[in-house]
Amino acid sequence: MFIYLLCNTKYFLLTKFITLNLFAMTQRNEFSTRPIHPAPLAKRMLYGAAIALVLISAFLFSAGEPNPAWPKFWMVRPLIIVPIAGAAGGALFYMMDYLRYQGGWKKPAAIVLSIIGYLFVLWVGTVLGLDGTWWD
Repeated sequence: MFIYLLCNTKYFLLTKFITLNLFAMTQRNEFSTRPIHPAPLAKRMLYGAAIALVLISAFLFSAGEPNPAWPKFWMVRPLIIVPIAGAAGGALFYMMDYLRYQGGWKKPAAIVLSIIGYLFVLWVGTVLGLDGTWWD
């Protein structure tokens, strides 16, 4: 009985050794990690630009009569610059995903910083876009 177990143990160990060596030669990726960013950068930038375009359009079209001294197409400048700033704010929101996915106190801090950063970039874009017309 002892010889039978010894022979079977050697056979078992030998087959396990050969199996391990065969699998060691092939590469397997057993990591199942999720990407940090659930949405691509372009999507976040489009969201930021769309929000900015809606806000500046609502402001411009409800502002009333423009000054006759202003150029004929004075609305074009804010309608271009403010969405560009909104896209930059969307990119900032995208870059804060790293902190947001760490969890704990970093998640609410990242959300608050993202919103404050977006509003700041949107404000700067509005100032640059309306400079010389409504922002004088």
